[in-house]
Amino acid sequence: MEFKIIMPRIRRELYNREICACSIFGAMNQDGERFTGAGVMLAIANMRVRGNGLGGGFAAYGIYPDYKDYYAFHLMFTGKGPQAKRSAKKELDAFLCRNFDVVYDEEIPHGDETSVSDPPLVWRYFVLPKKQGEDSLLSDEDYIVGKIMWVNTRIENAYVFSSGKNMGCFKGVGYPEEIGEYFMLDKLYKAYTWTVHGRFPTNTQAWWGGAHPFSLLDTTIVHNGEISSYGTNRWYLEMYGYACTLQTDTEVIAYAADLLMRRQKLPIEIVAKILAPPIWNAIDRMNEKEKKLLTTLRMVYAPLLMNGPFAVIIGQTGRMIGLTDRIRLRPITAATRGEMFYLSSEEASIRLISPQFDRVWTPNGGEPVVCELNSMRKVLQ
Repeated sequence: MEFKIIMPRIRRELYNREICACSIFGAMNQDGERFTGAGVMLAIANMRVRGNGLGGGFAAYGIYPDYKDYYAFHLMFTGKGPQAKRSAKKELDAFLCRNFDVVYDEEIPHGDETSVSDPPLVWRYFVLPKKQGEDSLLSDEDYIVGKIMWVNTRIENAYVFSSGKNMGCFKGVGYPEEIGEYFMLDKLYKAYTWTVHGRFPTNTQAWWGGAHPFSLLDTTIVHNGEISSYGTNRWYLEMYGYACTLQTDTEVIAYAADLLMRRQKLPIEIVAKILAPPIWNAIDRMNEKEKKLLTTLRMVYAPLLMNGPFAVIIGQTGRMIGLTDRIRLRPITAATRGEMFYLSSEEASIRLISPQFDRVWTPNGGEPVVCELNSMRKVLQ
């Protein structure tokens, strides 16, 4: 299905700054068939009233089939003036050559720079780890995470904002449909899963690195809400080597998901009970087995409890997950049509691109809704 996107160019200052709402949207084809970003751009544009033109972005899975065995690093080089950006890129290139085999790199194609605000230099590299010495004992994923943290904390004006295989994030300052147009997501890319976010990051400056999605390896997060426990969450994650450098609360969700799901290999049902656990009164009314499990999780992982209202869409290779806070203070709707699975802040945006549903429902607070590729489910069975 093809979509034509018609979006008015209205000056941002005419819009009221909405500070308590974001828009999130996700679409996944369970058969793994890839489709352009045109539909999700249309869907997120339909929720423009939730935005303010200061941030938007997309995550897309399956977009690099020719380099599917390589890690795709997306980097932005910031700073005032071309010289600052070139200097950061030169230092980054030298770092990559020492630590990775770079098989291909290029500037990420984009459209007219007048359509967005103050764009950085955005580059992509397809790499494999080049481990030496003590690093050879690390898994490829742990090696890459360590190098990303090094770049984001040590190389001024350089930020790795996407690093998984056969996937990539595209984000910036603007309305999300404008960011999609800037990176030509409706023309250059096809993915089996798209997620998208609209609005600037909560309580922080509007800058390209601070826009959603936030990602690490193949895990991406788009988030509607506010994490009031950010300080505690960040302190806990820093003990495990994660450095929060992108100046927004959502970054801790991406790193918590990596820690719990990749490193500690916990199932999403347990991860949900850590991030959005039931309140103590509810735990007290459970049977002894459930009470023991939930009490243990709350004690062991207390610093990872995410306080505040939130709804998130977690993207990973082969699956898409929706999760809200335990009392569902931020909305999320799930729907299916054939092999398509959708998550959205508003049902109307799903109906805009899929007028008929096989099923539509509102997930319970604190309970994940999970969609996986059919091929992945068959392997797991």
